[in-house]
Amino acid sequence: MHNEYLMESEEEAVRLDLKTDRASVHKQALWAGIKPGFRVADIGCGSGKTTAFLQELVAPGGGMALGLDGSAERIEHARRTYSGSGLCFCCRDFYQPLDDLGPFDFIWVRFVLEYHRTHAREIVERLTRILAPGGILCLIDLDHNCLNHFGAPPRLTDAICRIMQILEETADFDPFAGRKLYSYLFDQGYQSIDVCMAAHHLIFGQLNQVDGFNWRKKVEVAVRHSGFDFAGYEGGYAEFFEEFQSYFQDPRRFVYTPLIACRGVKPG
Repeated sequence: MHNEYLMESEEEAVRLDLKTDRASVHKQALWAGIKPGFRVADIGCGSGKTTAFLQELVAPGGGMALGLDGSAERIEHARRTYSGSGLCFCCRDFYQPLDDLGPFDFIWVRFVLEYHRTHAREIVERLTRILAPGGILCLIDLDHNCLNHFGAPPRLTDAICRIMQILEETADFDPFAGRKLYSYLFDQGYQSIDVCMAAHHLIFGQLNQVDGFNWRKKVEVAVRHSGFDFAGYEGGYAEFFEEFQSYFQDPRRFVYTPLIACRGVKPG
């Protein structure tokens, strides 16, 4: 049985919707090779917004997009918020066989494997079974996640590094998921593998509302419940949160996270 989702909260669907934009999804999916008419699976679809964006790309050829997530709450939100011909959602545990759902021409796995450090390779193997020969598997994740904060006080930098180590050990979170994606496809025998790397979080100057909300929820949910003792802070979590907010709202700070996208074609 896999661990509880690290970012689970009542506002998670809102956070996912806010940080997902059409331009980025379309650009990444087109780079990966999505085409009109494809049958698409969006694995770990969350709020369903990404699935709807993928459906826009395949709809002209009569394609369909299935959003799959293990959270019944998230699937309910997706069904309530996004609808249309060729767009559907399904609550399934991708730790279990999914053979009845395939085959798909294109499988999209974006910001998912980072939450399943010890099982990521198994998940890719399972998804490969429901991909049609000649189909495309696209894996996208972050690398050195949440660890690049220039200008942060040394105490805060040390605390963040220790928190990420705890999340690796106790929540199966992988801050270095991105660098592993190529090997997953290579080891499964995928062909025409390609890799693209870009900046994901790139935060400098005045903080916008979306980045502010996204990172505040990371601290309120994942950090607060990480099990970290905040021993270096006399006021505990509250003092840590105040220091993080002060740093993050300072226009001098510089924060970035590399995004790595990898796609391959399943042999025919």
